[in-house]
Amino acid sequence: MKTAVIERPTIIADMKKKVSDVLMAISWRDFANTYFQRSSSWFYHKMDGIDGNGGKGGFTPAEAEQMRCALFDLAARIRQAAENI
Repeated sequence: MKTAVIERPTIIADMKKKVSDVLMAISWRDFANTYFQRSSSWFYHKMDGIDGNGGKGGFTPAEAEQMRCALFDLAARIRQAAENI
């Protein structure tokens, strides 16, 4: 007889801490819209590690990877702007 194993998805609930160095330097409203096509309230809830109902939440591994790639893209855009000066 096989036993069913229920795996809970991994949630990254400390994203705000991970990006604390640049937290105040980025317009997260624009970031959420540009890179996630989601509202700023959705994004802020993710950053704060809560879901829309006030429970525990955060970024899924796929969303965390999307965040990582978005930050790399933004960094490249900033570097290109600096090089144009």
